[in-house]
Amino acid sequence: MLAGDNGPAVQVAMRIVVKMAGLFGAASLLPVSRAHIDSGIYEGQSGLDFVEMLLAKGARVAVPTSMNVVSLDLERWQENSRVPLSFATPARRLAQAYLKMGAKPTFTCAPYQLKEVTPRFGEQVAWAESNAVAFVNSVVGARTNKYGDFFDICLALTGRVPAYGLHLAENRRGQILLRLKDVPLALLRQDAFYQVLGYLVGRLAGTAIPVIEGLPTFITEDQLKAFSAAAASSGTVALFHIAGVTPEAPDLATAFGGNPPGEVIDITMDMLRRARQELSVNPDGHDRPDVIALGSPHFSLAECLELAGLVEDRRVAPGLEFFVATNRVVYQALAARGLLAKLTAFGANVTQDTCVVVSPLIAPGAQLLMTNSAKYAYYAPGKLNMPVVFGTLAECVDSAVSGRLVRDDTLWN
Repeated sequence: MLAGDNGPAVQVAMRIVVKMAGLFGAASLLPVSRAHIDSGIYEGQSGLDFVEMLLAKGARVAVPTSMNVVSLDLERWQENSRVPLSFATPARRLAQAYLKMGAKPTFTCAPYQLKEVTPRFGEQVAWAESNAVAFVNSVVGARTNKYGDFFDICLALTGRVPAYGLHLAENRRGQILLRLKDVPLALLRQDAFYQVLGYLVGRLAGTAIPVIEGLPTFITEDQLKAFSAAAASSGTVALFHIAGVTPEAPDLATAFGGNPPGEVIDITMDMLRRARQELSVNPDGHDRPDVIALGSPHFSLAECLELAGLVEDRRVAPGLEFFVATNRVVYQALAARGLLAKLTAFGANVTQDTCVVVSPLIAPGAQLLMTNSAKYAYYAPGKLNMPVVFGTLAECVDSAVSGRLVRDDTLWN
């Protein structure tokens, strides 16, 4: 590949892979069977130039490659007047360049919920997108490091990754133990609990691999998705183990590889309450949300079904926007079941391919965003320059209908 035998695009990509391998201290490269690309979000001309340079050199992905969210709903962006042509044009060119290289038009930040692109246990892959990396490492048991934008496409073109970090079994052992203490069973059944816990675990873990003890075995895929996204957002978590739940942690001894934990931290209800409070950053005390945003990571069909049940015979209050982000498979399933029309009648703007953090969807001048996503809550103040309030899915719907913040602290107290 370095000699150019596989073409000039692969030669450029392999030069970057080898250079990065040296920086990581890797002595060799490993073949991978899949890739997931995060660098389809348009953030400037230089990124588009790099990708179109590879395409002009004949680039084609060497392994099955899925795509993360892009900067607009590629099929319906013209329906939103807030997406200017000056932004849409390069954003579409960037997405199309990856498709011309052979990437699949998945356009989701939760690719692990699309069965055709989900790896198997132990499979070596090259994935980007922080929540997807945390989920696929931890819940699936595949192996990847957290790869950055534009390095991801180089890995997909070569089908190789530097042999370091979480690709190696010896680096996947737990390092710190986080033990839940006296958390009520009723709270353990709530989706919002896993958002808050993930946020707290990300804060506590730092650069260490956390092992969590005390979670129930009935935890759902969507709850694990929420936990992964929150932990990867508030911290650097790319791999976690949940004792008795995740595949590399049938018990504590296995999770730690027979070693004692480097640190033990008890997670109490006081810590969880503080973490929940930290997810709401509303210094001016706004009592009316202007925007409700759901779907970070993208809503699954199960989450959309729950939402559809909550909005029956209800309507979003005037002047309030309600966004739901999901992938194309779920969007089509909603349309086929008549639920897309139901959500639209409620006042929801259901989008695919993108989300409010990376696409100009929110009205200028919006003062407060409410969400059930710890990831949205963590990023909104910085990326959207907006105060935020975190709540459950039911609280988000109730707030949208009433036109004022509705929250219930009962389970947390």
